[in-house]
Amino acid sequence: MTDAKTQIDDTVKTNDVVLYMKGTKTMPQCGFSNRVAGVLNYMGVEYTDVNVLSDEEIRQGIKDYSDWPTIPQLYVKGEFVGGCDIVTEMTLSGELDQLFDDKGVAYDKAAAERIRESNS
Repeated sequence: MTDAKTQIDDTVKTNDVVLYMKGTKTMPQCGFSNRVAGVLNYMGVEYTDVNVLSDEEIRQGIKDYSDWPTIPQLYVKGEFVGGCDIVTEMTLSGELDQLFDDKGVAYDKAAAERIRESNS
């Protein structure tokens, strides 16, 4: 498990935004991963996707790394943000925008507003 932990740690720390998910950003393999990838894609966020279905050690390793039992998992500038429910809540409240602003992550502010408008 040390190799997986090292690989995860390296990925999280060397990429501004990382989504550990089932499937890929262009082909999510579960509804929760689809929702988070959809938000990031719609907002134009550049991110690295890691398909946990292609590596069992990474799939278990990411749960141990974050001490979070579910996937997807979003990381911004090395910080664990949360899973689908948390990312959804943060998107709708504007907290995700604030996090991206604080961390210097580029995104489409108008797209973020459209998400909130369509869910109000």
